[in-house]
Order: sequence, then C-alpha cells, then structure tokens
Amino acid sequence: MIQETKTILIVEDEAFVRFDLVDFFERSGWQVLEADNADHAIAILERHKDVRVVLTDVQMPGSMDGLKLAHFIRNRFPPTALFITSGHERPCSTTLPERATFLPKPFDHYRLLSRIEAVVA
Repeated sequence: MIQETKTILIVEDEAFVRFDLVDFFERSGWQVLEADNADHAIAILERHKDVRVVLTDVQMPGSMDGLKLAHFIRNRFPPTALFITSGHERPCSTTLPERATFLPKPFDHYRLLSRIEAVVA
C-alpha cells in the first residue's frame, strides 16, 4: 500500500517564524517546503505537484502579498488547501479566495495542525 505524503508549503518572510513552523510540521510527520516570498513559493509549486497545503502570511515583500498569492494558487492549483495568517490585519472574508481559512497570529501550533489535518483528511 502506498501512503500519500502530507506536503505543506510555508510562505513566511520572518525567518524565525518560518523556521519554527518548519520544525513543528516536520516533527508532526509532514514533508515541509518553505519560501520567504510569493515568487519563490510559485516556483516551488511549479516543481512540486504534491503540495497539498499552503500556509502563507499576508504581509510579505516582493511582487505580491499573501492574499494575492492565495488567489493565484486557488486559480492555478485549485485542490490546494489554503491557510492565510496575519498578526497585523484581518482580511475581510470577501477578499479571501474560495475555501481559504484565515488564522490570526499568534496561533497555537497544535490547533493549527488540527485544523489543517481536518481539511486534508
């Protein structure tokens, strides 16, 4: 029996936050990819078709913020589960892509994991 891998892409420009999330998800049995901006995230998604979940911060440097990235992913990679976070702003539900979940920072890692695993189960 082939076991499907659980692959998550974490898009976060704050290195310590990203490293903490990467470590947590790896310890929780996930294959983790990471990006520090939207352009890097898109390049990773183009190469890794097995990404099931994207966790992105809203505020990021580069060509697009996390909300624009989430809309791009929803259009280009529709089955991907999207989780959008921010410690600074709470986007209006009408600005989120379909089937995206917003989580305000700071969040409990275990609660986050539980929500993600419920969506991809």
